[in-house]
Amino acid sequence: MLGAFAAKFMTPAPYTIGVDLGGTNLRIAAYSGSRGIFDQIHLPTRLQAGREAVVRDMCGAIQQLIDRHSRAALAGIGVGSPGPIELPEGRLRNLPNLPGWEGLELRTSIQNILGTPVIVENDANLAALAECLLGKGKALGVNSLCMLTLGTGVGNGIILKGKVFDGMNGMAGEAGHATIWPDGHVCGCGSHGCLEQYASATAVRRLALEAIAQGNAPGLSALHKKNPEFTSRDLDELARAGDAGAQKVFDLVGRSLGLGLAALVNTLNLPLYVIGGGVAQAWDLFSAKMFEELRHRSYVYRFTDGSVDAQGHRSAKTYVEPAQLGAESGILGACLLPFTVSASTRAKGGS
Repeated sequence: MLGAFAAKFMTPAPYTIGVDLGGTNLRIAAYSGSRGIFDQIHLPTRLQAGREAVVRDMCGAIQQLIDRHSRAALAGIGVGSPGPIELPEGRLRNLPNLPGWEGLELRTSIQNILGTPVIVENDANLAALAECLLGKGKALGVNSLCMLTLGTGVGNGIILKGKVFDGMNGMAGEAGHATIWPDGHVCGCGSHGCLEQYASATAVRRLALEAIAQGNAPGLSALHKKNPEFTSRDLDELARAGDAGAQKVFDLVGRSLGLGLAALVNTLNLPLYVIGGGVAQAWDLFSAKMFEELRHRSYVYRFTDGSVDAQGHRSAKTYVEPAQLGAESGILGACLLPFTVSASTRAKGGS
């Protein structure tokens, strides 16, 4: 009798729902601090059916999770989308992997269906948030970091004191479009020589094709003949096998990252910079050139190397590390997002 009486007044543990919107897949998960991700739904992103259909699919999965668990205990809903995104409206801008979504106010579209506030955020920012709170940031005991994600493009997120730094209207953290080589390859953003054109998976393949066209990379040429659709992962394997042409590609990736990181370190002076995404799996192939360039270009990095001076004073340490959470960072960040914003912000559906 006492057990039933107590159960009547027990409050379920608060949980959040996170959404990871990708060009191929949708992932929707329920998360609590004590249990981590404890329920999730995976769906294909039906781009051919149109953006309204994708939003309905997303909302249907969110509603399923709410129905399975307690609505009263729901602490918020976080949605991660490719950027750029105008915040707090959650308006999508120029998304190459989501054609036809230009101008969609994603936050409003979801809220109109669910009838409850949601928070929309750039997926790179959410990956950074997860790395800060659950990954490398937690491991090193810091609550601020900058993250670069080397995927199809180069994403960037900045976390300050455990919260996403969005800038004026949600577009802070676009270091992937910082100019690294002023006369470099044209970028989809309209500029030339962006970091994204030298450190993304797409860039790695293009750099290899350019070396093949020059006729001085026999190993790369043989790979192309065997597999015309080779990927950055194939180049990774070729470089590890000792191919000089493939290693030169990763040397340029490392130099480009070093230049980009030097500007970030000199500007932000944060304790931790994290490199994630698929290309980061080639860390041992590009990191030597990256650190060489970073040390040369950034006096802040040189002054914050953790060394001890003649008087016995130890300097602060700037860490540059590979990411820890891998592909889980995006969905974890979406789940964590509602826990990092105020109740009043959640009520308005803003970020």
